Amino acid sequence: MKLKTKLRLALTFLFAVILLLGTLGAWYLKKLSNEAQEILKDNYISLEYIRNMRNVIDENVWKNENILLFEKSLFFQEQNITEIGEAEATQQLRRHFNAFRRNQDSTRIRLITQQLAKLTDVNMQAIVRKNEQVKKTADEVYTYMVLIATICALVAFSFIINFPNTIAEPIQQLTEGLREISRKNYESRLGVERSDELGEMAHAFNQMAQKLDEYEHSSLARVLFEKRRTETIINQMNDAIVGLDENNHLLFINSVGAEMLGLDASQIAGKYAPDVALKNDLLRTLLNDETSSKPLKIFANERESYFAKEVLDVQNGEQRIGRVIILKNITPFHELDQAKTNFIATISHELKTPISGIKMSLKLLANQRIGELNDEQKNLLNHIQEDSQRLLTITGELLDMSQVETGNIQLNFRNVAPQEIVEMATGALRFAAEQKHIDLHSDLPSSLPAIQADSDKTTWVLMNFLSNAIRYSPEKSIIEISVKTNQKYVEFSVQDVGKGIELKYQQRIFDRYFQVPTNGQTKSGTGLGLAISKEFIEAQKGHIGVESEPGSGSRFWFQLPVV
Repeated sequence: MKLKTKLRLALTFLFAVILLLGTLGAWYLKKLSNEAQEILKDNYISLEYIRNMRNVIDENVWKNENILLFEKSLFFQEQNITEIGEAEATQQLRRHFNAFRRNQDSTRIRLITQQLAKLTDVNMQAIVRKNEQVKKTADEVYTYMVLIATICALVAFSFIINFPNTIAEPIQQLTEGLREISRKNYESRLGVERSDELGEMAHAFNQMAQKLDEYEHSSLARVLFEKRRTETIINQMNDAIVGLDENNHLLFINSVGAEMLGLDASQIAGKYAPDVALKNDLLRTLLNDETSSKPLKIFANERESYFAKEVLDVQNGEQRIGRVIILKNITPFHELDQAKTNFIATISHELKTPISGIKMSLKLLANQRIGELNDEQKNLLNHIQEDSQRLLTITGELLDMSQVETGNIQLNFRNVAPQEIVEMATGALRFAAEQKHIDLHSDLPSSLPAIQADSDKTTWVLMNFLSNAIRYSPEKSIIEISVKTNQKYVEFSVQDVGKGIELKYQQRIFDRYFQVPTNGQTKSGTGLGLAISKEFIEAQKGHIGVESEPGSGSRFWFQLPVV
C-alpha cells in the first residue's frame, strides 16, 4: 500500500471518529431533550391545571368567575390526556363537576377532590417514571459515549504510537545511511521491506550505495595502481622531484630528492613545506619563487654538482591545485660548457697575438716608406684590415663572454656622469655613422644625477647598441640617443629606424649566439654582443630591454641605479 493511501486512510479514520462522536452526541442530546420536553409539555402542564382547579375548591367561593376558571382548567386537562388512567379520572371529574353545577353540595366537592388527587397521582407517577427513563437514557448515553470515546482513544493512541514510526523509522534509517555514505562507508544498506514510497526510496538508496561501492572499489583499485606506478616512475628518475599542493604542503618527494635534501620521504608527507624549510637551506632555496638563469651548485654524490631548477604548475582547468619542483642534474653539461668556455678563452687569447701582429704588419705595409702601393694593392690591404679588425672584435667578445660564463667579471665602480658615457660611445662610433651618412642625435638633460657604474663596460654596452643601430639603419637616417631619470634609475636608450624586430624574437634577443633571421641576407657578428651587454648591466644591478615593432625600428635601453 502506498504511503499516500495510508495517510489518506488514517486521516479518513480520524475524520470518521470525529463524525461518529459528534453524530452520537447530537442524537442522544436530541433524545434527552425530547424526553424532557415531554415531561414539561404533558405532565407538568396537567399538574398546573390540577393546581388551578384545587385553588378554586380551596377558596370554596363559587362565583361565576371561579366556575369559569375551573371549567377552563378542566377543558385544557381534557385536551392534555397522555397517561394511562388519566382519561377515566378526567371523565369522572367532568361528571362530578357537571353534577356539582346542577346541585352544589359538599359530597360532590369531595368526589371532585378525589378525582383531582387521582389525576395528580397519575401525573406524578408519570413524571417519576419518565425521569427514571431520562436518567436511564443519560446513563446509556454516558456509557456509550465513554465506550466509543475509549475505543477511539485507544485506536488514536495506537495510531499516534505506531504511525509516526511507520514514517519516521525509514527516514531515520535513511538519515543514518546517508551519514555512513558521507563517511565513505558505501557498504551500508537500508533494511526496509515495504511496498510504499518509503520502500521505493530505500530501494533507490540501496541501489545508489551499491553503485558507489562498486565505483569506489573499482576506482580505488585503479587509483592505487596508478599511484604506485607513478611513484615507481618518479622514484626511478634521476632528477630530484618535490610535489606540493596549493597550500604548500608536501605531497611527495622521490628517493633522489630525499637523499639530496637529507629528508625522510615517509615522514614529511603532508607537512607544511616552509616549516620543514626552516631547518633545510636547500629546500628553502627551492621554495623561493625567484627565478634565476644560473644553475644551483649543490654538493651531491661526494662532489660539486650543478642543477637546473624547474617549477611546473599543476592546473585543474583554471585553478592551480599544486606545483612540482624538479632539479635536473646538468653537471655533465656544465662541465662541457666549462670546457668549451676554457677552450674559447684559450683560443681567443692565443688568436689575439697573431691578429695583433697582422694588424701591425698591415700598418707597416700601408707606410709609404716601405714602398708605393697601386690601387688594387690598397684595396686588398683595406679588406685585410677590415677582416683582421673583425677577427679582433670577435676574439674580444669571446674573451668577454668567457669572463661572464666563469663569473670572473671585473667591475671597477666609480661615480660616473651619464654625459661622459654618451660622449665616449658616440665619439668612438661617429666615424662609422658618417660613412653611412647617419646622424647621431643626443638628447641629454642638463641636470642628470651621477651613477655608480663601471664606465668602461657601460660605455661598451652603449657602443654595442649604437653599432647595431648603425648596422641595421638605412643611410641618411637619424639615431636618437636619449638619457632620462626617474630618481631611482638613469635610463640610456638608442632608437633607430631600421626594420624592427618581431615580438617572437624579442624574448630571445639577449640569448647567447642568437641572431634575428635576416631573410637570407648575410649575418654579421657572433650573436654575443647583446648577451654580454645583459650580463654587464645585470652585474651592475641594472635592467636591460628592447621595444620594437616591425617596420618602425627598435629601441634598446638599459637602466643603472643612481648614486
